[in-house]
Amino acid sequence: MSVADLATARRLLAAQPFSVLLGARLVTFGDGAATLELDIRDDLRQQNGFVHGGVLGYAADNALTFAAGAVVGSRLLTAGFTIDYLRPADGSVLRAHAQVVRAGRIRVACRCDLYSVDGGGEQTLCAVAQGTAITVGAAAEAGEQGI
Repeated sequence: MSVADLATARRLLAAQPFSVLLGARLVTFGDGAATLELDIRDDLRQQNGFVHGGVLGYAADNALTFAAGAVVGSRLLTAGFTIDYLRPADGSVLRAHAQVVRAGRIRVACRCDLYSVDGGGEQTLCAVAQGTAITVGAAAEAGEQGI
């Protein structure tokens, strides 16, 4: 099944209880890209006052997979991703913008830039991630083969 539009993708995001807990929203979707945002709240910060790295990891993971879904459909799982933290995230909004790098039939490679956005709308790059998503049927086959 192909995810055809932003409204459908938003319904899929809303079906993820953890995404609802964080208050994540999908602001763009399509043409091999997706942008996920969430408001930076005090309960998402670590002990030094910056956004916790796990929140950035969540945003990268979901944005990468939604970007992949914009190309191959909604039956995907994250196969893996890496993230590099460039500077502490602070501000009022966390924005994760992901773009497909290469889409195969089974595996889709993507990259994601994560920005903290201040009250005036200025973005600061705080992390970069890259990862792959795999179609659900391929994931099941890989599990049967012990991969």
